[in-house]
Amino acid sequence: MYQIEMYNKTQMMIFNDYENSEKLELHNRRYIGNKAKLANWIIEIIKNKTTGNDTFIDLFAGTSIVAKEAMKTYKNVVINDILYSNNIIYQAFYEPKKWDCKKLFEIANWYNTLNPEALEENYFSENFGDKFYEKGISKLIGYIRQDIENRKNELNSKEYAILLTSLIYTIDKLANTVGHFEAYIKKPVPKKPLHFRLIQTEDSEGVQIYREDANQLAKKLKGDVAYIDPPYNSRQYSRFYHIYENLVQWKKPKLYGVALKPTPENMSVYCTSKAKEALKDLVENLDVRYLAVSYNNTYQSKSKSSANKIRFEEIVEILSGIGETKIFEQSYRYFNAGKTDFSDHKEFLFLTKKYA
Repeated sequence: MYQIEMYNKTQMMIFNDYENSEKLELHNRRYIGNKAKLANWIIEIIKNKTTGNDTFIDLFAGTSIVAKEAMKTYKNVVINDILYSNNIIYQAFYEPKKWDCKKLFEIANWYNTLNPEALEENYFSENFGDKFYEKGISKLIGYIRQDIENRKNELNSKEYAILLTSLIYTIDKLANTVGHFEAYIKKPVPKKPLHFRLIQTEDSEGVQIYREDANQLAKKLKGDVAYIDPPYNSRQYSRFYHIYENLVQWKKPKLYGVALKPTPENMSVYCTSKAKEALKDLVENLDVRYLAVSYNNTYQSKSKSSANKIRFEEIVEILSGIGETKIFEQSYRYFNAGKTDFSDHKEFLFLTKKYA
């Protein structure tokens, strides 16, 4: 009983008021291929080597860290990603819509008083407890997620997105994984408290948010620069982050296999043998003056799943066919959640000025 009381008191001490509370920021998340350490380098090259600052298009936005950096320069920034979880995160951080911080602060504080031992089993804990998350934490996650859904009628779309995003960010480093949900660590999961924290929003008037197939969306857009950073290898992001996709949609599907994944959806063609053709179609259909394409040298990897579906030379060939192309490179330490050796890792940025 003493431990339970101390647990709740510890949780309640996190917040005194919203303005002075410690908030979760955009970069506080583990994500394969995260460009947090490269965003400034990428945008600086684009700014210095291109003209026009009206519209920047990020078709495979991922964490949206590059798009966020672009917002400092461009009047309009288009953010697109096929994942449901990334889309709700974009709405939470960027959608220029009023929301009641006091109301969400009170809800967050209440979540931090919940005693997991007093909660019943739920969909999330029955499936993921003592696997991807410790049992008590998993009960809290499932309970909080259902509570957010129950409150949907009293929340506007921004508030709903903020609570869901805050849940994702709160539980990210509590996961019993190496940074994604392809597998969980086969060891006893240590008990940790769930400190529910709200995110620090980054509202932007010029943002446009989409969740569409990049090749289809490309045919509808027009801008100055399109930034392209597709998933070059066979690792599907919808499968890597299936728990977050599951949480956001909350359809409670039947799960399969050791990793407890639902049936496949949102599978990217860029993770298949058709990647080269898809990239060629994409860049040819984009109505922009410049293309900026990110690429890294994991194609030299010993791991088949890490091996790139498009080779360096093929990108050069595709981009040189549509415009004048320059190549920039930067060495950096890659976020590697597996066993692949990524020594001497480099990021390449292809910058193409399209022919008139």
